[in-house]
Amino acid sequence: MAADTGAEAVAEVGTERPDDIGRERPHDRGAGSEGGEGGEGGDGVAAPGRGPNRRRLGARLLALGGVLVLHAALPGSAGAAGGPAERRALQGLRLRYGSARQAGLSEQHLEGVADEARRFLGPSPEHPYYAGAVVLAGRGRTIALHRAMGYAVRYADYDGRADRVREFPAAERIAMSEDTVFDLASLTKLFTSVLAVQQMERGRLELEAPVRRYLPEFVGGGKEIITVRQLLTHTSGLRSWAPFYQESTREGRLRLLWSVRPQETPGTVYRYSDLNLIALQLLLERITGRTLDTLLRDEITAPLGMHRTRYNPPLSWRRAIAATEVQRPPWSGLDRGLVWGEVHDENAYALGGVAGHAGVFGTAWDLAVLARALLDGGVYAGKRILRPASVELLFTDYNTAFPGDDHGLGFELYQHWYMGAMATPHSAGHTGFTGTSLVLDPSTDSFLILLGNSVHPVRTWRAGSAPRVAVGNRFARAVPVRTRHGGAAWFSGIQPGASGTLTLPPLGPATAAARLRCAVWWDTVPGEGALHLEASADGEHWEPLPFSTLRSTGGTPEQWPRGSVSGWSGRVWHRLEAPLTAAWAGREVRLRFRHTATGRYVGRGAYVDVVRVAEPGRLLFAEDRPADADRIEAIGWTRSTD
Repeated sequence: MAADTGAEAVAEVGTERPDDIGRERPHDRGAGSEGGEGGEGGDGVAAPGRGPNRRRLGARLLALGGVLVLHAALPGSAGAAGGPAERRALQGLRLRYGSARQAGLSEQHLEGVADEARRFLGPSPEHPYYAGAVVLAGRGRTIALHRAMGYAVRYADYDGRADRVREFPAAERIAMSEDTVFDLASLTKLFTSVLAVQQMERGRLELEAPVRRYLPEFVGGGKEIITVRQLLTHTSGLRSWAPFYQESTREGRLRLLWSVRPQETPGTVYRYSDLNLIALQLLLERITGRTLDTLLRDEITAPLGMHRTRYNPPLSWRRAIAATEVQRPPWSGLDRGLVWGEVHDENAYALGGVAGHAGVFGTAWDLAVLARALLDGGVYAGKRILRPASVELLFTDYNTAFPGDDHGLGFELYQHWYMGAMATPHSAGHTGFTGTSLVLDPSTDSFLILLGNSVHPVRTWRAGSAPRVAVGNRFARAVPVRTRHGGAAWFSGIQPGASGTLTLPPLGPATAAARLRCAVWWDTVPGEGALHLEASADGEHWEPLPFSTLRSTGGTPEQWPRGSVSGWSGRVWHRLEAPLTAAWAGREVRLRFRHTATGRYVGRGAYVDVVRVAEPGRLLFAEDRPADADRIEAIGWTRSTD
């Protein structure tokens, strides 16, 4: 993968692969509304901002009419060919359990994923974040971690006035198991989105068409111009939720949806809204003549063998299901007592348990099957649910006008607030209010699922996404970064809010032709983390040293006149070259790398390897010379083989 950079041996990515530091996106939820948790309130070298992803593709699709391009991009033969991963999937290969090594993961850091998840069974910071959890992590077709911890059912009741719980007797509690079924909450939106894209493939639905074409009742106050794409990307301008559970009949609930008016002009704002997916549900049911639960079964779960994923699980499943909340006013809009085996979301409950925004129940294994199907271009074990170009649509950022709210069709993209260091311009996923999350990273062919019953016994016991961020950081660390020479490189670490320096000993270049060369790899949160190269005459006052980088896979060198890089480097090593110029000729100079992580979230960090400083006829410093290596001063940096 990586190419040699002259005398230096450049590294490459391996091919076998207690504080609440999270935050919950803000939602405009009224009392008693669960709302949602998943959103609001192309390969390439990263620029100082967020870096390129699939935005150009999204722009082309929009410019040419969306669904017309989708069909043009999906000829049967071309769409079915795919890459090696998809061809293996078409051969019927399935997920399997295996070791960290078989998955190309670091065993030490993979075990740390389970440790991080287990940590939140304790005070976080006062109450447990969840009563129990199931965490599953894999790469390729190998599930290398699948652990259950804590309780699926622990609390019988909750007194909000005293903030006191009544627990079930020990003999009546139900321990969490790997096969526990969870109320997936807003992960339901992903299934609804897949169903919508399937209808686009079949020519029954157009991405850029107004919703009223399919739902004539969806008009009034500006709703006439809302498009299917705007529903899927939360740019419709509709408010976050409406209290459907307050209406006693289905007709009343539908009237409430028809009466809702956009709060802003559609397409001018990003606001995460359950109403978008409820409207999409009605649209899908109208054009197919089938209910959403039937569509889910016929088009996704049955073909993929996801036999523990469905709406409205039967009573016989109850003891295998994780309990959710003790619902009572004022924190809930309904007075249902302990919700266990029925959907938690009040609006989904009012809609009969079947809704486009919430209501699906499932297991970690079944979600891994869905993840594998999407990573393999829409196919699993020989069964296809989407064409490869359709999966690309799901993972294409349509919200380029709203930086930081990257969104595909249903899927959230590049969100450090819950993906942690797994977030890249290619990563996709979603969260659910009950404590669920799914993250896919096509750049490393990996997936991470964390299912927790974090509203058990009550939603007010938790805040933010700290467990998701913690396990995401640790799992990202488990995907190794390998050097070409097989040895260690300098690693910055991925501690939020930390910084560190890697300083070379004083050097004395005699000419203006001196150059620093090394291999670098970086992944930081854009705007909140960076790798800097600096020079100093006295070791106290430092100034940026401009440099260029060239990807190990080839291309054109990039110039970094400010002496720093930020964002995502494409998960490949780069050759860095920095001229010392005439300003340093005949003077003593110190050089250092400085890594900063100033925010609450981190990327995968930075690596520096095979550092050399030379001028014609003279080698001033070579990291591979033991005497020189011993003189490097490392603060916050460590040597790492992964």
